[in-house]
Amino acid sequence: MDRCSRYLVTGGAGFIGSHLVDALLAGGKEVVVLDNLATGRMSNLARAQEHPQFRFVHGSVLDAFVVDELARECDVLVHLAAAVGVKLIVEQPLKSFITNIKGTETVLESAQRHSRRVLVASTSEIYGKNSSGPLTETSDRVLGSPSVIRWSYSTAKAVDEILTGLYHQERGLRSTIVRFFNTVGPRQSPAYGMVIPRFARQAVHGEPVTVHATGGQRRCFLHVADAVEALLLLLDHPGAEGGTFNIGSDEEITILELAERVIAQAGSASSVEHMAYDEAYGTGFEDMQRRVPDTTRLRTLTGWQPRFALSDVLADAVADARGETSRVQSAPLPGTREEALPTAPAHTVPDAVAGPCRP
Repeated sequence: MDRCSRYLVTGGAGFIGSHLVDALLAGGKEVVVLDNLATGRMSNLARAQEHPQFRFVHGSVLDAFVVDELARECDVLVHLAAAVGVKLIVEQPLKSFITNIKGTETVLESAQRHSRRVLVASTSEIYGKNSSGPLTETSDRVLGSPSVIRWSYSTAKAVDEILTGLYHQERGLRSTIVRFFNTVGPRQSPAYGMVIPRFARQAVHGEPVTVHATGGQRRCFLHVADAVEALLLLLDHPGAEGGTFNIGSDEEITILELAERVIAQAGSASSVEHMAYDEAYGTGFEDMQRRVPDTTRLRTLTGWQPRFALSDVLADAVADARGETSRVQSAPLPGTREEALPTAPAHTVPDAVAGPCRP
């Protein structure tokens, strides 16, 4: 780049975003995070807040003024902000749909206006009910009825991809699309239906591990460190511009087998309990039996290879669940002096204030 590399990471207080922020800072980049903290957490950025080249802006990607100011002052935009997780999408479908489409449109418009490189995060949900595999970037999308809320997320992210592609084709936007398959690791919350964090916390607490339906569904799980490595390689490669890339593991496992392995990893006495989809997500919920990525395109362009196996993923998930339990147990009781005197997150600024990326 002609000038020092400054990265704007929307949704940077989230799971994948915070790990990317740490990696960028470690690589000598300046980073500004824009996050409304709806699902992200400041604790995810604890390490970043100690870095002199980091800045946090509390705001929304729906705020065109803030996004545009930050895009003008940064070199590269990484758009990770989105409503994510099956549980959240089912519970707040309209809000999620609007956030995902309008937020991406706002980021793309600012990136194009200021001639910035942009990477847009999409999802394996794009493929819908297509259970063939492994799935390539050109595999068919197989969706159910538009009245089924589950597919609103897939549709919103498809619109995001279409917008990104059209900005690239018609306006010359230097864009890259990535489709994340199941990604797991430290800092991932179980609150929005993420299966491994949920299993790990249930096992650590000795609770029944709840498996939806028969548990015969087949999935693959990638360690977040490998996902971040893929992002860094794509951001550094000019050949990634205009492309779409799957990011995921090809190590398959059934959900039932996954539950049993998590219980074993935790040394837990938890049992496995089966729960109907209707009980978990409401009537009419649809799922796919198999979802496996083909990452040939990513590997061929960048030489990327996952470094972590599923056993590593599960070990980290259980350790993270135990660490969270310890933090909760050591937290001050309600009404104590420590709770009454919280400290504000470092480097935060009001939503409408958008100064330069450099602190």
